[in-house]
Parts: sequence; C-alpha cells; structure tokens
Amino acid sequence: MKYCSLCGAPVELRIPPDDNRVRHVCTGCGEVHYHNPKLVVGAIPEWQDKVLLCRRAIEPRHGLWTLPAGFMENGETTAEAATRETLEEANARIAIGDLYSMYSLPYINQVHILFRARLLDLDFGPGQESLDVKLFSEAEIPWDEIAFRAVRFSLEHYFAECHSGKFSFHIGELAPPAQS
Repeated sequence: MKYCSLCGAPVELRIPPDDNRVRHVCTGCGEVHYHNPKLVVGAIPEWQDKVLLCRRAIEPRHGLWTLPAGFMENGETTAEAATRETLEEANARIAIGDLYSMYSLPYINQVHILFRARLLDLDFGPGQESLDVKLFSEAEIPWDEIAFRAVRFSLEHYFAECHSGKFSFHIGELAPPAQS
C-alpha cells in the first residue's frame, strides 16, 4: 500500500499509539489501514455416504480436487458464503448443517472454515471455477489430488467420524508446507 484510500496522501509503516504491530498509517489524515486475514468458507456437501468435490479450473492448484469454498464477501454470513460458493462452483443446492472445521493459516493470512451440509438434490455440475464436479465415497476420494491441506484434514476427520456416527468440531493451525 502506497497511498491512503481516504485522502490519497502517502502512507508509511509504523506502530500507531496504543498498538503493537506495524501498520500502514496515512501521513496526511492519520488513518490507520488494517490488513486482516481473509476468510475462506465452504461446505462438505453430503449425499448418502458420499461427498461432493470440485476439480479446480483456476489457480492456485488448478486441476486438483477440493470442497466447494472461497472467499467470504462483505455483507454475508459464513453460512451464506458456504451456500453461495457451493452454488457458484458446483451449481449445487445445499442445506447448511453444523460448523465442522476451522484452520488458521497465518503464513498466508487466511482462516478456512467448513460446514457440513446436506446436498438437496443431484442436479449439480461444474461452475466457472470448476472443471468437474463429482460425488465420492471414502474409497473413491483421489487423496493424492486434494488441492489444500485444510480440505484433506477435514475429509480425513469426516470419514473417520462417519464410521462412528459422532461428529465433532475440528480446529487447528497449519504451518507453511514443507518445501521440496
């Protein structure tokens, strides 16, 4: 950030009074510009013993499989975001269930939130951001082609809990992936 979005004056990095982090502060009007994590919100759409996955048509992780999810928009709830993203990416209608997982990814300033959701019908297909959309049983999941670790961990917990019929909320923090 180089200029203030309120008055157009240059900004500088400094710690504002009564704060403990370096922020972009306007040299003209004094506005402090906060940069906060982005929420990635989605769903685990369930149909009988299967879940709906989308093959990504966009970067990052083009061509790999994920759950329908994306950035939450201003003015919507997390449940609305999960419902919207599922409709956009899979043309699928869902009924939102319980909050299922939340992973903090501080190294990229994101928080990933997934809900369990009931697929309302089998009328689905790829949206603009998906190459393919398909229902998978646990045995059919392309585990080596899952796009994101938070999705993989959530699916692993989900299928393990399907066997017991008791679901719980999962929370964690993910470190940067190991470089190979």
